[in-house]
Amino acid sequence: MGIERRHRAWSAAPLALALLAAGCESASDGPARPSGAPVPAPSVGAAGAVARVCAEPVAGPAEAPAGAVPVDPAVVDDLAARTRSSPPHTTFWLRPGRHRLAPHRYAQVLPKRGNRYLGAPGAVLDGRGTNQYAFGGGAPDVTIRHLTVQGFVAPHNEGVVNHDSADGWVIEHATIQHNSGAGLMAGARQRVRANCLRGNGQYGLNAYKAGDTIRGLLVEGNEIVANNTDDWERRRPGCGCTGGAKFWAVGGADVRGNWVHDNRGTGLWADTNNNDFRIENNVIEANDGAALIYETSYNAVIRANTFRRNNWVEGRREAERGDDFPYATLYVSESGGEPRVRARTDRIEIHRNVLENNWSGITLWENADRFCNSPANTSSGDCTLLVPRPERCARPAIATAPLYADCRWKTQRVDVHHNRFVADASVAGCADACQRMAVLANYGSYPDWSPYRGTRVATAVTHRQRNHWRDNVYLGPWKFVAHDPSRVLDFGQWRGAPYRQDAGSTLDHEGGDRDGR
Repeated sequence: MGIERRHRAWSAAPLALALLAAGCESASDGPARPSGAPVPAPSVGAAGAVARVCAEPVAGPAEAPAGAVPVDPAVVDDLAARTRSSPPHTTFWLRPGRHRLAPHRYAQVLPKRGNRYLGAPGAVLDGRGTNQYAFGGGAPDVTIRHLTVQGFVAPHNEGVVNHDSADGWVIEHATIQHNSGAGLMAGARQRVRANCLRGNGQYGLNAYKAGDTIRGLLVEGNEIVANNTDDWERRRPGCGCTGGAKFWAVGGADVRGNWVHDNRGTGLWADTNNNDFRIENNVIEANDGAALIYETSYNAVIRANTFRRNNWVEGRREAERGDDFPYATLYVSESGGEPRVRARTDRIEIHRNVLENNWSGITLWENADRFCNSPANTSSGDCTLLVPRPERCARPAIATAPLYADCRWKTQRVDVHHNRFVADASVAGCADACQRMAVLANYGSYPDWSPYRGTRVATAVTHRQRNHWRDNVYLGPWKFVAHDPSRVLDFGQWRGAPYRQDAGSTLDHEGGDRDGR
């Protein structure tokens, strides 16, 4: 699978509980708000207003449903054995207690089409640090509800539940915790609702299917907390392989009403040829890295989310190393709107969000050296959705249309509007290193045959690719970065020529909120 590496520095060469307040509907759903009008905040409130799935799990059936096959925790491997001996579309009811598989690494449950697994109150499937996978195989339309799955040791980049990314699975009211690798993998048409994805070694959720696009994914009302306990970025520096949830080549996803918090690394990360995402009504807070990264991907609506206290750990660490890159809360990296890629929108629209006391704000970034067939393309052999074959992106053809444009993942058509940005530098203790909004690229220098060398990409992303801020409210000591990290602007310079950003927006330099919640 392609492993993304973060771009660190400038080169000089309950469901839907984060509800919208009145007036926070999409701009396409009602009359436009007058330019410069106040922006209402989503009515999120204190931490108690979000989905506390881990603390308050919904209990499963205390008795076996009619027709269900009971599973005995006192019998080792009873769950896998009964699954093998029963026909497809069987419902299994796991009695209270600790259920165990056979004591070897590859022992697992291999469901059949349409099987349902229901946990009674107190039912736990425990891998005991021995079994790698809990549920695997390619059978579609499997349901898992009210079950705790823990103690499995999936390898790096693999997962415990739905290990083989089968299609049509429904995972609801489950607790998937304290496993290695990813707690949960995802296939097409998967429904991940109201689960506790907690304390897993790499990811809470890894939406990846080798050689295929995952279509129609729903991630709703989950608590995704304290994942990446194995600290993979430290073990494999720059791997880009950690966080609360990771999405690879997902073509259509709704990610809504989740509480994503206290993960080591990024909260939510969409990486490499994702398309058609709606990320809305989430509370994303206190993650060590960015709250949300949307990278080498296309067409998304990011609206009515609350982002609080994200990226303090990674942002501060890089600043202390002398890195002046604007590490963001919401990081759009080589991603943009593309009308030729079919989706529910042809832009990346970031609107009606509240960003409060994070390390910084929104960064729109494009790496001039990253394109199809470049040695600097960290997405390991992938190419854009417009040019499926990387080898076409070679000289001399890449220097002319259409490949000059289509061989790049471009940060373009990004519309940042009607958001509320609150910053009190004393809360994060970041002085001048944070509270930045940015649109920039690096100086193209590699490889020597690249047609994107020099400032071509920096000029394009800043001035020519229809990236706009407008009608936002800023409270606190915000600064703005354009073209490259050395160009740090005040609000007037950001709004004036040649940048002309944030028409209709306001800034109250002394208006930062000190609550730091």
